[in-house]
Amino acid sequence: MKAFAELLERLVYTRSRNAKLKLIADYLRATPDPDRGWALATLTEELDFKSVKPGLIKALVEGRVDPVLFRMSRNYVGDMAETVSLIWEPPPGVDPEHEDLRLADVVERLQGLSRTDAPGVMTAYLDLLTPTERFALIKLATGALRIGVSARLAKTAFAQAFDVDLDDVEEVWHGIDAPYPALFAWGEGSQPRPTQDDVPVFRPFMLAHPLEDGRVDPEDYAAEWKWDGVRVQLVHVAGQTKLFSRTGDDVTAAFPDVAEAFREPGALDGELMVRGDVQGGEAGGAASFNALQQRLGRKTVSKKMLAEAPAFVRAYDILFDGPEDLRALPWTERRARLEAFARRLPEDRFDLSQTVEAEDFDHLAGIREGARSAAIEGLMLKRKDSAYVPGRKTGLWYKWKRDPLLADCVVMYAQRGSGRRSSYFSDYTFGCWTGPEDDPERRLLPVGKAYSGITDEELKQLDKFVRANTIDRFGPVREVEKSLVLEIAFDSIHASRRHKSGIAMRFPRINRIRTDKPAEEADEIVTLEKMIS
Repeated sequence: MKAFAELLERLVYTRSRNAKLKLIADYLRATPDPDRGWALATLTEELDFKSVKPGLIKALVEGRVDPVLFRMSRNYVGDMAETVSLIWEPPPGVDPEHEDLRLADVVERLQGLSRTDAPGVMTAYLDLLTPTERFALIKLATGALRIGVSARLAKTAFAQAFDVDLDDVEEVWHGIDAPYPALFAWGEGSQPRPTQDDVPVFRPFMLAHPLEDGRVDPEDYAAEWKWDGVRVQLVHVAGQTKLFSRTGDDVTAAFPDVAEAFREPGALDGELMVRGDVQGGEAGGAASFNALQQRLGRKTVSKKMLAEAPAFVRAYDILFDGPEDLRALPWTERRARLEAFARRLPEDRFDLSQTVEAEDFDHLAGIREGARSAAIEGLMLKRKDSAYVPGRKTGLWYKWKRDPLLADCVVMYAQRGSGRRSSYFSDYTFGCWTGPEDDPERRLLPVGKAYSGITDEELKQLDKFVRANTIDRFGPVREVEKSLVLEIAFDSIHASRRHKSGIAMRFPRINRIRTDKPAEEADEIVTLEKMIS
């Protein structure tokens, strides 16, 4: 446990990607089974202890420390695990110096916990461990790491540690359960690479580079619409179907209607969306992302939701046709195989992403700008002779998103960020006016929240504004003077019954700080409503 705790602590304070990779790789080589396997499962967020949640940790610490002091400390530190690890007071006579616990023993104990036993077991561990180990225990138990390590980075570290191909790691990952003894045996050369011929497994996606100032020749590149949904991979093998997200997460449970309809052996790449004229969508076509969002992240889906927001997949590419691997074929041949494959699928759950014909690049640019459907993000440009290769390979695929929409909004609230931004007020809620300046009932309503798009210097500028202009506090949230305008960029905007303003932005980010514009001249909500597709 001490080695795992030291690893997490060093990862928190390490910014360099290469340095993080080395830390994880060194740990994986030096640590025995099954501890290293459980550590890898933690870093890739594969563990879920149902009896230990953040609410339990909060209740335990508030039973040991003054609740007001804890909340003040939590707001100052910015991370619950770090706060609890430092503020926790063991009872008199308990010395946190102890014989090292094995990480595997802790994991196995947590896996078998009931909700009734969880408070006692977690309290005993927190009393026994040092502050650094408490931090690691809470991160392990709750799953909210926030240490600057993605699942992809952890898998990359494994590949580097044992000098194996990352794409091979990705392909076998979902067919092996933690603590991954076969994976480590393969890495160390004592066993061959695991094969998963009878299990639906994830294959790394082919990704695209942004098309910024360049041009492409439509003779060499095929153009398709880029749809605003969630990119998924469908795999059917030996009677089993799985849906994987772009990061390799299994999302099958949230979309059983799609999984049940995909019964053709093979693997497809496509965009997951929902049907119907739901919240601004096209009748019988793709609804806005806001409609899809109601189903994302759910472990179970109600019959009502299945009926109101039926899911479907718009196919982009084909990876396997039955057992035949098609990824090495050029795009033109794969497209022909995809069209034939799609004809065997239920039309209510699957269709093809149509290609866009254009005389030249300028013609294509005009088509792109004229498409303002709620479900369209822009265009995908795919080199016609390109194989399906993992990752972003220069010159093969480009994404050409529509120019973002812009709105001038007033900062209303701010909250501290996480990780290296935990000491700054970096998350901002902003709003627009309900009416013109001469309206006596005019007020600001929140229309979105953003934390990205700004430089470090701009972050410091906004943090200084928040500290100097706070007028009220609500736990970790600060309300500020309504005097600063931000130009917000967003991909699209949709009607939403869940938001007080009646609208929801897609991918809002800060485009610039409008110190040149008075808050009274910021946009009105009616201006945003006119942008709804």
